[in-house]
Amino acid sequence: MHAATLDARETRDPAEREAALMAALPALVARAKAGSPAQAERLAQVEAAAVASRAALADLPVLRKHDLLARQQAARAAGGDPFGGFSACGWGGLGLPRAARRVFQSPGPLYEPQGLGADAWRMSRALHAAGFRRGDLVHNSFSYHLTPAGAIMEEGALALGCTVFPGGVGNTELQLQAMRDLRPHGYCGTPGFLKIVLEQAGGPLSLTKALLSGEACPPALRDWFAARGVAAYQCYATADIGLIAYETPAREGLVLDEGVIVEIVGPDDRPVPEGEIGEVVVTSLDADYPLLRFGTGDLSAVLPGRCPTGRTNTRIRGWMGRADQTAKVRGMFVHPSQVQEIVRRCPGLERVRLVVTGAMASDAMVLHAECAAPDEGLRARVAEAIREVTRLRGEVHWCGPGTLPDDGRLIDDRRDHA
Repeated sequence: MHAATLDARETRDPAEREAALMAALPALVARAKAGSPAQAERLAQVEAAAVASRAALADLPVLRKHDLLARQQAARAAGGDPFGGFSACGWGGLGLPRAARRVFQSPGPLYEPQGLGADAWRMSRALHAAGFRRGDLVHNSFSYHLTPAGAIMEEGALALGCTVFPGGVGNTELQLQAMRDLRPHGYCGTPGFLKIVLEQAGGPLSLTKALLSGEACPPALRDWFAARGVAAYQCYATADIGLIAYETPAREGLVLDEGVIVEIVGPDDRPVPEGEIGEVVVTSLDADYPLLRFGTGDLSAVLPGRCPTGRTNTRIRGWMGRADQTAKVRGMFVHPSQVQEIVRRCPGLERVRLVVTGAMASDAMVLHAECAAPDEGLRARVAEAIREVTRLRGEVHWCGPGTLPDDGRLIDDRRDHA
């Protein structure tokens, strides 16, 4: 099987690719130290020229999202750089070497910059693999509000020469009306919302392709889309890094993007043997936001062999769960610290546990809370706190004092991520 590629880099000899990536590492480390104060501090003892191999890269510390958040919070509390010193781009007054095009807020809150380069998150590669082409009209139902998801997809589609309808989230009836009126060729968004739209349409729509992210899309759901004329593909991306890997028509794992270096690491932050499950750690070659060895918290494993489409980059098996208690619910990360914040906002709660259930891209959150004197007023306040802190709706289930396990777990993800 061979499928059209975006450019020749996708089919180059693996040794050529590896040599190019390793050759780029010393300059990336040097730029990070020069343009990012936090990276200069973290890498103070590192000689940039010496980081020219995967072994040398593996000696650098892993930066995890909670570390990034803590650094940002501390800097903001002191009236300093809202990026915590990790960004090399910003705006007047921050003293950063380059201008940012946009700034986004993810739950935490965690702030992410967008540099000035076209298709800064490199999403055009995943869209192209999913069949999107110049002249297509793309219905983008990722959020354009606060978080970067909508912009990530839009920038990639524009780079391909597509036209974009910025649907955003919610307003299902209006979005469905737009699909009927405008007859888009493709859809970008979560699989859950696409399923809702197709169910409510009551008949065929013009959509023939989709690039999905933010939630799991199991094979049964992919087949459900195909039965309704939509060829759906998945991609793996984060607000911090952009595109990490993408699905191809071969349907065999996800091919790594050309603009990242990916390691699969164990609990000691060292790379594991090929095929073993570990945390996905990514080094981005983006000079505007130079994240080196960024720990995503996601689990995956390298899939041996090459993609039957002719793409020669490494493949991973896709998302296989989380390395910590963090859960991804309806496209949004929910962190243990957010559960703690809900408790802080709602006096009267004792031990709590957020239980996540669901299947087929339909997730539900229920906060199980011990409370000596529960009432409907407190239930309403807790539900409001859940919505404000996580940006998601959740139910509240009262438990008697001492009934929840005292094991330190704040999030219990009971979904099957096989």
